[in-house]
Amino acid sequence: MSNFFLALNVFLAIYAFWGAIYQLFFSIAGKFYKTPILKEANRSRRIAVFIPAYKEDAVIVQTVEAALQQDYPTNQYEVVVIADSLKPETIKQLKKMPVQVMEVAFEKSTKSKSLKNALNKLRYWNFEIAVVLDADNIMKTDFLNRINNSFAQGVRVLQGRRLAKNQETGLALLDSASEDANTHILSKGHCALGLSARLSGSGMAFDYNLFAQNMQKINAIGGFDKELELRLTQAGEVISYDDEAIVYDEKVSYARNFTRQRSRWIAAQFYYAQQFMPIAFIQFILKGSFDFFNKSVQMALPPRLILPFVLSFGLLFNYLVSNDLAIVWALGLAGNIVSFVLALPKYCFNFSNLKMWRHIPIALWATLRALTQLKNAQREFIHTVHTI
Repeated sequence: MSNFFLALNVFLAIYAFWGAIYQLFFSIAGKFYKTPILKEANRSRRIAVFIPAYKEDAVIVQTVEAALQQDYPTNQYEVVVIADSLKPETIKQLKKMPVQVMEVAFEKSTKSKSLKNALNKLRYWNFEIAVVLDADNIMKTDFLNRINNSFAQGVRVLQGRRLAKNQETGLALLDSASEDANTHILSKGHCALGLSARLSGSGMAFDYNLFAQNMQKINAIGGFDKELELRLTQAGEVISYDDEAIVYDEKVSYARNFTRQRSRWIAAQFYYAQQFMPIAFIQFILKGSFDFFNKSVQMALPPRLILPFVLSFGLLFNYLVSNDLAIVWALGLAGNIVSFVLALPKYCFNFSNLKMWRHIPIALWATLRALTQLKNAQREFIHTVHTI
């Protein structure tokens, strides 16, 4: 084996092993997560529910209708639809409802632009909490009430639990399982150890002023939630998680959308790892800011779906060439398998859901294709179409 391939093998072994052990550690920690016990708040805080909607005519009206059914005083929350490129008939329907409709138009649309536009228009409104949804999200009827109770106990940033509202196809079921595993590792596992949960892009709640101030700094094309996550932990904010603050979310049913979505996510993570890791390392050394440092490191993790296949290939290759690194690849693969067993929800192992496992090759190929589209994802906003 040439020196180049030897160095590449060592680098990949260390990188893959680190990714596997990181995932295993927080998969174990996730088993110790406990849903927060919330006392009833003594007052209902003013909440703005932001729903950016870019070409979401198929779902936005139903989403808004559901958002108006909260078990929360109607005079204490406002639904704000940020309408970007919606059809005139959809706008007309929305304006008949008791919500604010803010029409926006950008040369290049992004979620961060829509949110900043709405925040600037609502600058003088007396809101205390900002909630961010996707246009396909359906809040469980007690969602705002749980948010209010959490903020009464001193929470300033909270990620709710995103559950699938569709699991009919094998790919949608796999996407749902992936979301649940991510939640177990990156939210439950981290919160169990006193660290910040991840932000998922929707089902999120913030102190209103904190959110408004930080959004002004963000110009993300994709993955605005990742930059927000990093900026908040950099400032010393802790991101809480509530397993019972539930938002129902549409999962991807088609491979093409799976590729587009993953390319946006992976591009954002690697970009922000590069941007924030040096700052986070210095801040950790000088100030001991481990939460921020951990978040920056987290952005550089190998894609979770690809990792077991990389570890398997690495183990096979090193075994065939009788390389001493085979044991590293083997331990990494074993740890990765155990982490998935711990993090995946029980429904993944039901016989009736075998269709999910049959779609793994499709999802793997879609993710590999996503890796070839990272440059495009960094230059333009990639929209995932919702239909359910």
